[in-house]
Amino acid sequence: MKTLFLIRHAKSSWNDTALPDKDRPLSDRGRRDAPKMGKRLAKRDVKPDLILSSPARRALTTAEIIAKKLDYKRKNIVVEDRLYSGAVHDLLNVVQKLGDKLERVMLFGHNPELTELAHRLSSEITHMPTCAVAEFMFSAKSWSNIGKAKLAKMALDYPKKSKGKASRQ
Repeated sequence: MKTLFLIRHAKSSWNDTALPDKDRPLSDRGRRDAPKMGKRLAKRDVKPDLILSSPARRALTTAEIIAKKLDYKRKNIVVEDRLYSGAVHDLLNVVQKLGDKLERVMLFGHNPELTELAHRLSSEITHMPTCAVAEFMFSAKSWSNIGKAKLAKMALDYPKKSKGKASRQ
């Protein structure tokens, strides 16, 4: 089994319009939502083998906050440039090139690409709000089969969803 978590960065701030897009920080709401989602994952005893993040400040900060709640060392977060402005096929390529010893991987990134990839993996997902966590469990031995492998289970959770009630397939 391979489990992929697609996590959209928490709400970002637009207060400083002079900042480059890549440098935008989290808003106050984002700083509240990220730990909330991290706690929900921790309650379910989620233990990622690898966390990959976009280099954008808002995505990396979200990854760091959630990693802390999951006792995942911040220094082990891998920054992957293709998660910042890559197309869906780039994101899928990142996943398909993962080492097969890894069982549970989290990708922190952006819309619209994350929603498009989530929709490609499960047609039930049509929108991922900020700080949404889409979880996909595949009956696969290799990441190279993701996208073709049978989806065993899917869940979508996000901050405004009633507490801890992730939709499940």
